[in-house]
Amino acid sequence: MSDTDSPPRLQTDQQTWVRAAIQTLADAGLDGVKVETLARQLGVTKGSFYWHFKDRRALLDAMLEHWRDGRIDDIRGRTQAAPGEEIAQLLHVIDTYSLVRNRRGMQVELAVRDWARHDAAARATLDAVDAVRLECTATLFRAAGRSADEAANRSLLLYAYVFGLGMMDSERDTPRPAETRAFIANLITGG
Repeated sequence: MSDTDSPPRLQTDQQTWVRAAIQTLADAGLDGVKVETLARQLGVTKGSFYWHFKDRRALLDAMLEHWRDGRIDDIRGRTQAAPGEEIAQLLHVIDTYSLVRNRRGMQVELAVRDWARHDAAARATLDAVDAVRLECTATLFRAAGRSADEAANRSLLLYAYVFGLGMMDSERDTPRPAETRAFIANLITGG
């Protein structure tokens, strides 16, 4: 590089901004998601932000869309089952979500839930994700022969268990004994 060449500028796309903002949301809450702070963290100028977003609200909307799409894709992928395998798939879903300690994912989830307490767009996004999550598991319960009401109730119980457990264990990362997990999973599935 000659004396007249300047160092190459970092290229930052819209998804890089969104991912950085979501990480900041998890660490510092919504108030921590600031354009200037993110630009500094990414090593770019605020001009890069305005190349991709009209304003902070556009970034927030992109964050919600990214989070929503990821969560919906995840649950839809995990709740696919061949006919006759619905209960086995539900048990797998329960095991997956109760064994895996995705501390960062839970921090993001809790931050979005907190955000939804004060923001209509975040509330609508959260409600959409919750509805899909509940419907995906309820569909498996119905396919396994449960009535619509029972399927909805068991789906809610499954959801409350895996998310409640994730929140309880977020700090100590202590797995539950296999017998306890199996007992609870059998209560939820009726197995």
